[in-house]
Amino acid sequence: MKFINTIKNIWKIEELKNRILVTLGLLLVYRFGAQVVLPGVDAAQLANLSSQTDGGLLGLLNAFTGGAFSNASVFALGIMPYISASIVVQLMGIAVPYLQKLQKEGESGRRRINQITRWLTIAITLVQGPGYIYNLFATLPSSAFLIESNVTFVVSSVIILATGTIFAMWLGEKITDKGIGNGISLLIMVGIIATLPQAFIQEFVSRVIESNGGAIMVLIELVIWFVIILASVMLVMAVRQIPVQYARRTASGGYEKNVFGSRQYIPLKLNASGVMPIIFAQAIMFIPAAVAGLSQSETAQGVTAAFSDIFGFWYNLVFALLIIIFTYFYTAITVPTNKMADDLKRSGGFIPGIRPGSETAEFLDRIMSQITLPGSIFLAMIAVFPAVIVSLLGVQQGWALFFGGTSLLIMVGVAIDTMQQVNSYLLNRHYDGLMKTGKNRKAVA
Repeated sequence: MKFINTIKNIWKIEELKNRILVTLGLLLVYRFGAQVVLPGVDAAQLANLSSQTDGGLLGLLNAFTGGAFSNASVFALGIMPYISASIVVQLMGIAVPYLQKLQKEGESGRRRINQITRWLTIAITLVQGPGYIYNLFATLPSSAFLIESNVTFVVSSVIILATGTIFAMWLGEKITDKGIGNGISLLIMVGIIATLPQAFIQEFVSRVIESNGGAIMVLIELVIWFVIILASVMLVMAVRQIPVQYARRTASGGYEKNVFGSRQYIPLKLNASGVMPIIFAQAIMFIPAAVAGLSQSETAQGVTAAFSDIFGFWYNLVFALLIIIFTYFYTAITVPTNKMADDLKRSGGFIPGIRPGSETAEFLDRIMSQITLPGSIFLAMIAVFPAVIVSLLGVQQGWALFFGGTSLLIMVGVAIDTMQQVNSYLLNRHYDGLMKTGKNRKAVA
């Protein structure tokens, strides 16, 4: 009953209700587009493409796009070109003075960086599009293509794929502006969730119907799944509280003096970068196999095989290292310890035992480095857990993707971030938060 009351409270807030409806509507448009097949492709002959994406790197890409990749959809490339462009722009921001200048210009600089990212997204899509089309030629029979001229089909399809990616990017930005949650992350999460029921059904059939372990194995897997979800939630929510003391000015006998005010805390998150290191690392992991595939040498073929097996040792080792590196990188650019120290000094606050100013910034930076190391290692361990459970329990690869890895961490991180935004609306309107129970709060006059 209390949960139902909380849901009712959500719908009482007109702005929040409209934002939720806009978000659901735009997500529905994205899911509809994922089912629209490219013009000139016979949808009835896509079985070979679906079997190609049952596992491995292509299976993961298909999960990110919510099945659009195996459907030869207009959204087949999904939002990944935009993620790749964002990575390139942020990496260039470290070394390119022009981008560094834009980062310091506030809102106008952010808009300019977003525009650069959009143009780079188009460029990346125009490179990836022909590769996807030629993969269709190599996978599907010639009778699956209804346009006789290959040149016409390639040109038109690349333009459509680029348009689909830009449209998906626009949907994500509109969700962020007009809806609730981070739009780009929500598009990825919805695509992942779309493949969850089918993956579980395939695992259930394998275990129960085909007598490969029975129902008890399904129950054990579900228990492990919930434990991993709990661990992921703890990772996302864990914080290190730094005590802060504020000085309060009082007037006494014509003189002003400072007395100690209330003690508060600066919450430094164990995983301040959220799911972005996972997304960044996953985007980078597509590169080695793609580059090695251009060569026919034995070494290149070995690299292609190693980095196409997302459950293999070398893939997961490199993946884990990239996650740790990107966690440090993204934390460094999203947690401005110098600005935090300056704001603390201006507001009359200080960390007990630490001098305000540069020493406070160095202290915060040192604490962030200390908590980021275990956080990044834990994040990497959860990310590679699907490979562990496949080798130990023989779980179906499609179902194993949800036992940690990119899929689960994105779902947990995005779900918590969205719930926190809904929670803030409820608290601002004097209702109990989404993660709490109880009755309406009365406004304090």
